[in-house]
Amino acid sequence: MSFGGVWSRVKPYLAMVFLQFGFAGMYVISVATLKQGMSHYVLVVYRNAIATAVVAPFALWFENRKARPKMTLSNFLKIMALALLEPVLDQNFYYMGAKNTNASFASALYNVLPAMTFVNAVILRMEKIDIKKRHSQAKIAGTLVTLVGALLMILYKGQVVEFIWTKGRNHYNNNAGSQDDSHWLEGVFMLLFSCFCWSAFFLLQSHTLKSYPAELSLTTWICFMGAVQSGAVALVMEHEAKPWLIGFDLRLLTAAYSGIMCSGITYYIQGKVMKERGPVFVTAFNPLCMIIVTIMGSIILAEEITLGRVVGATIIVIGLYSLIWGKSKDHLTQSSDDDEKKGRSSCRFLRPMR
Repeated sequence: MSFGGVWSRVKPYLAMVFLQFGFAGMYVISVATLKQGMSHYVLVVYRNAIATAVVAPFALWFENRKARPKMTLSNFLKIMALALLEPVLDQNFYYMGAKNTNASFASALYNVLPAMTFVNAVILRMEKIDIKKRHSQAKIAGTLVTLVGALLMILYKGQVVEFIWTKGRNHYNNNAGSQDDSHWLEGVFMLLFSCFCWSAFFLLQSHTLKSYPAELSLTTWICFMGAVQSGAVALVMEHEAKPWLIGFDLRLLTAAYSGIMCSGITYYIQGKVMKERGPVFVTAFNPLCMIIVTIMGSIILAEEITLGRVVGATIIVIGLYSLIWGKSKDHLTQSSDDDEKKGRSSCRFLRPMR
């Protein structure tokens, strides 16, 4: 196989690994910023405003009017729904949930995203299931195992796991009392709702790209409408001017990093990969992010890692890779079917006239 062929096969995997490193940084610095008192409503507005300002010039330069489809009412309504699902609902509920729990728990619980996306895709008939085939059985089993791991993480804590770099150090404990326990449970439900909104966003983005196949322009519109909608919410929730004031500090870094990396670049790369591999493939790389965040969170934020979280996350990873294996077989089957169709059409074209 030529270098070009190898590159085209590994490029989606490298792109998704790159995004997981980007998300890991966002998980850690956003939790640190929120625990210092920054309003998550304001953070979402600044994040999407910065993303719009950064991505818009690239969309105007690389996607001219000929490449950019017309903005129909249907596409506009889809963009409004995408902006509501991800920038407004997902980001706000994620920030609230992560503030009530911690960065490593939030990233680990988000590993249910591929299973949730798979179930939603099956319900919407975007994902095909043939129970007689092994890869479909692997996808179903992987989804069930992932859900079991998530339940274990939520219901069982266990003793604190010590790492080499955490021995003799005081941990940040978010479970110190009954009030904190109630906040923790609220945070769990907020994270699960955020995960559901993100899953719905992936499926709607995949559908929207079929009628509006301009990734950069679509990203710009989502970020812009997200800034407008989240701005309206923030103005209602934050009446005073103080929460809106930020300087050259961690709050500005968090807004800029989240906007450029986790909104602008992420929406674009997800759209490109999603066209080729589908929404379930895009969501299947979260375990790598969880590992990175767990290490960074324990080092930078002194977060405690419990045995229940480690065991539950391990079970989730096993289920995820069963799901990934089934999806890889789906892609190979689809590729072979496409090649067969091309071969048939070429044979008809080359058939001599009588």
